[in-house]
Amino acid sequence: MGELLEIHPKDPQPRRIGMVIDVLRQGGVVVFPTDSIYAIGCRLGDKAAMERIRRVRGLQRKHLFTMVCRDLSEIATYARVDNQSYRLIRSMTPGPFTFILPATKQVPKRLQHPRRRTVGIRLPTHPVPRAMLEGLDEPLLSSTMQLAGDAVPLTEPYEIFERVGADVDLVIDAGSCGIEPTSVIDLVGQAPEVLRQGMGDVGHLLRV
Repeated sequence: MGELLEIHPKDPQPRRIGMVIDVLRQGGVVVFPTDSIYAIGCRLGDKAAMERIRRVRGLQRKHLFTMVCRDLSEIATYARVDNQSYRLIRSMTPGPFTFILPATKQVPKRLQHPRRRTVGIRLPTHPVPRAMLEGLDEPLLSSTMQLAGDAVPLTEPYEIFERVGADVDLVIDAGSCGIEPTSVIDLVGQAPEVLRQGMGDVGHLLRV
């Protein structure tokens, strides 16, 4: 059985963030808040933990995970970012956006789109995952905290714990989140393409 850990949503307690980091480094699976919805995640290179997430969510093999990064310099390690894309990402982050970019060799093939060799990356504004990323010193691998058969993501930590507490190592309680996902922006082509309009203002991209 996992643990429900309360963390302040605006001023995360360093000791409790340290507990989360310990769980992740030991191969754990953690449910955490973001600036859009609750997510379920693990360390980037932890294949066993990734497979646990697949089982918890009932995901098919073709489902693609998102990399959650600290800053632009970390993105550059895992994705090829040209000057135009860099300027756009810098102007929109941190925020509730997922950017599709060409993956570098640092990204395991199991995390890349099988044909396009791309990866989805985001930089959240929420203080809790930002503190987690700072302490972990590497990206997180994440997926929306939505279970198979559910119409919308889970938003309340206590409900999440009741539903998946036996299958994950830690559920962070930082208050409720919304149900609207990030906006997804494809930066692989010559011009940005909005693949999904969710949270965040993408109106300037829709007019391009």
